[in-house]
Amino acid sequence: MVDKLKKDILKVAGRSLKSRLIVGTGKYKNFSETVRAVKASGADMVTVAVRRVNILDKKKPLLTDYLNPKKIIFLPNTAGCFTSEEALRTLRLAREMGGWKLVKLEVLGDKKTLYPNMIETIKSTKILVKEGFKVMVYCTDDPLLAKKLEDCGASAIMPLASPIGSGLGLQNKVNISLIIKQSKVPVIIDAGIGTASDATIAMELGCEGVLINSAIATARKPILMAKAFKDAVISGRNSYLAGRMKKNYFATASSPTKGLI
Repeated sequence: MVDKLKKDILKVAGRSLKSRLIVGTGKYKNFSETVRAVKASGADMVTVAVRRVNILDKKKPLLTDYLNPKKIIFLPNTAGCFTSEEALRTLRLAREMGGWKLVKLEVLGDKKTLYPNMIETIKSTKILVKEGFKVMVYCTDDPLLAKKLEDCGASAIMPLASPIGSGLGLQNKVNISLIIKQSKVPVIIDAGIGTASDATIAMELGCEGVLINSAIATARKPILMAKAFKDAVISGRNSYLAGRMKKNYFATASSPTKGLI
């Protein structure tokens, strides 16, 4: 069993990740705190909002001066994009300037809920895949639309747990479970996770990974919270692999009931 756990790695678009926790790089006090949190989380991959975090302008402090892209996978994303055109332009720029082909697509519907605009998301996914991108896609928890994204060539399905930055945790276990059961690509929970136990629940359902940003960056002690999420994801994955006990409506004695004195 120990050997099996050692070989239990997350594979996305040909990349192998030892950690199933992906960490966002926004909302931290500074790049120094970002680095400390990423290190404490044990993450192999970090998301970077191309329009918000500087990874291209060498005249300003660069995230790449603090985190080495050769040692950790950078996942450029389209945070803040509300149209397909904005998202496509952003990711094409990331590829042109940094050579990134593995990307995270998110096309938002409105500023109040930050829910994905699935029409624009599906449209963008089709175009990006045709252009040679490996696309991990932020989406709603609708199983039919998730399947549509997979059919379009998405490298990973990333349904929200609840609205971005809400901290409400996993609100629809049934839909997430349906998406997991039907998907042949990794299902990674994205958005809405509030605390470590939320991540454990997602992993116990069978998610391949969890992406966390706000829950770590806005915690009173971000570095400690990053460590908590590291442990929570490992615990949830191990619990899923172990297989939970059967649920019963009535009590079942844990000690033998035969041969009592």
